[in-house]
Amino acid sequence: MELLGAMLRRAPHGAPATLFVHPDRTVRRFAYRLAAEESLLSPDRFARTAAWDDDVVVQTLCAEAALAAVREGDGLDEVLEPLLAARNPRARSAGVTALRRAGRPERALEFLADRSALVRACARYVVRQHGSDPLSWYRQRCAQADDPALPPGAAIGLAECGERADAEALRLLLTHPAPAVRARAVAGLRTLDVTVVEDLRPLIDDPAPGVVREATLALLPSAALLPEAWLTERLTAQRPRHVRVAAERLATAAGLVVRLPVDAERGC
Repeated sequence: MELLGAMLRRAPHGAPATLFVHPDRTVRRFAYRLAAEESLLSPDRFARTAAWDDDVVVQTLCAEAALAAVREGDGLDEVLEPLLAARNPRARSAGVTALRRAGRPERALEFLADRSALVRACARYVVRQHGSDPLSWYRQRCAQADDPALPPGAAIGLAECGERADAEALRLLLTHPAPAVRARAVAGLRTLDVTVVEDLRPLIDDPAPGVVREATLALLPSAALLPEAWLTERLTAQRPRHVRVAAERLATAAGLVVRLPVDAERGC
């Protein structure tokens, strides 16, 4: 690595481009770390790399390098936009956190319902530092239980910073038309430790496997309270596979001896 470092430092135009896209993550990490130390790349190049590279170490390293390079200068827009639009949460969270320093904390509201828990947490931090209350935003958003455009992240976000009393708003979302919202509402109830068996039982029959998975996780601690006949009925071959698998998990947790139909066993 010392030889590679010497070669990179002597390169007339910075590190050879091939090392930045090398399939070996160790090589890419070394190349970008050196590039950050030696300021071999522009801030916007670091930001774009943080947004598209699939390695979390490179994502973090490049995001930090991009923001550090413009800490006292101009060009923050060129760095922020790629980070905020990144698919990976590491880069997005770095961009959201930097909104405070950029004097644009209001943009953090856009990320309160992000799909990533890390990004949501960073957005709440920026919003609070700006003097606003993210909990009020979540409550207002989740109160619109009939809104088909309600982002799923709003439901779990409410649970992450809310109180047990907020469970009622999440219960109303259990019948939302969007499967992702229903799933996040169940996850939110589990986060708040407010899981009423009779509220969640119907979701074991949900057509969306993701909703059934969340409902199963929430019901596992109370599996012994589920009627044996109800569980057995959901183990029949006529039920969708994800329902049969959920019923088998719950029955096992309840101490019942069950056996899935052959077609469901093959898919597990």
